[in-house]
Amino acid sequence: MDQKETEFVDRMGLVMERLAGGRTMGRLYAWLLICDPPDQSLTDLATELGVSKTMVSTVARQLEAGGMVERVPASGREHRYRVVRGGWAQVLRGRLAVLPPITEALGLGLALLGDGRAEQRVLLEETRDFFDFLVRDADESLQRWEEYRKRLKDDDQDSG
Repeated sequence: MDQKETEFVDRMGLVMERLAGGRTMGRLYAWLLICDPPDQSLTDLATELGVSKTMVSTVARQLEAGGMVERVPASGREHRYRVVRGGWAQVLRGRLAVLPPITEALGLGLALLGDGRAEQRVLLEETRDFFDFLVRDADESLQRWEEYRKRLKDDDQDSG
């Protein structure tokens, strides 16, 4: 890894750490975005990132479970990994899955209050409306992203 690659990999490590994914997760993902060949063995990843093979294996499995990387067929027994297209959208969908239960719980709170406690009712309604908005807006944003991605792909094919 050259100096510029190291800077990118380390910066992505900090970004992922802020997103609660962990620095090694961000570094591994970043390296897989730019490495050549685009699929790497656990040994290759451990060597490039300067971390243990056990750590790489653990983080790679977490990224795989989140839909960010995939294991690819390889000769021999060693696992190889590469980045999955659309992984960030998959992560966002997973994170958004927690929102409907929040709105359901807030609905229970509203039912509990009935017509009484107007001040609390206003707070609950506003909070429920906020999460309802997030769910609707996120779904629409993800649909727009898929349409945009398809247009970009079509434009690339037309110009190639």
